Amino acid sequence: MKQVDRIIESALEEDIKSGDITTEAILKDRRLATGIFRAKAGGILSGVAVARQVFELVDETVEFNAFHEDGSEIKAGDVLIEVEGNAASILTAERTALNFLQRMSGIATLAAAYADAVEGTSARILDTRKTAPGLRLTDKLAVKTGGCLNHRTGLYDMYLIKDNHIEAAGSIAAAVKAVKEHQLENETSYKIEVEVKNLEELQEALASGVDVIMLDNFEVAQIKEAVAITNNTCLLEASGGITLKNVRAVAETGVDYISVGELTHSARALDISLDLKLKPLE
Repeated sequence: MKQVDRIIESALEEDIKSGDITTEAILKDRRLATGIFRAKAGGILSGVAVARQVFELVDETVEFNAFHEDGSEIKAGDVLIEVEGNAASILTAERTALNFLQRMSGIATLAAAYADAVEGTSARILDTRKTAPGLRLTDKLAVKTGGCLNHRTGLYDMYLIKDNHIEAAGSIAAAVKAVKEHQLENETSYKIEVEVKNLEELQEALASGVDVIMLDNFEVAQIKEAVAITNNTCLLEASGGITLKNVRAVAETGVDYISVGELTHSARALDISLDLKLKPLE
């Protein structure tokens, strides 16, 4: 994926700039080495393909062998990846590869916990745009690896009418009307979603004819009522204040989707290390 390649290239440029001066100073002569990526905590692995590309961009002669693939459940102590080649190249690529592996695995691990929490219900967990700047696509790849779904990628691939849009338009009905006109003018088939704060706004959104209605910070009892009012005539998404402690109760209301910002803005990086072993001089 070219967009992911750009993210990786940007990360390497940010880290290396004019050169890895410490490695250049210490490894003046070419030395061969093996680098071992090891899990120091359990979770769901994500970012293997990205780490592979990091090494290819730094030095395509480095051999990259993965013992676990994206989506694998791993435990502390597991050897995840082994790289062999120029020691300097391994050291230069180390931090960028680890940054992606640790962040993406942390997101995938949290996503898996949310997916497990709603298993057996009809609800599916969605991510949000609350991602690290510049890492939107890799964050969202990790969410999918963990078993959850991606919401819109950006501002360009779905109409999502939020409270400030409604304020600017004057009403939900006026905002939806403007969006539908834009849809026709630009011949797009992007779905239309509107955010509502109460049951009165829910009724207005239903009357406007949209694809999805976001129930913003609704209590569980209100979500149940919204599900009954909607009666399968429109998809419903619960959003705001969702945690692992309450997500099951929200899912059991019958809502279609539950969006969780925590997946990408607060996931804890999974602890993964890389140990270098120099090969003897011949």
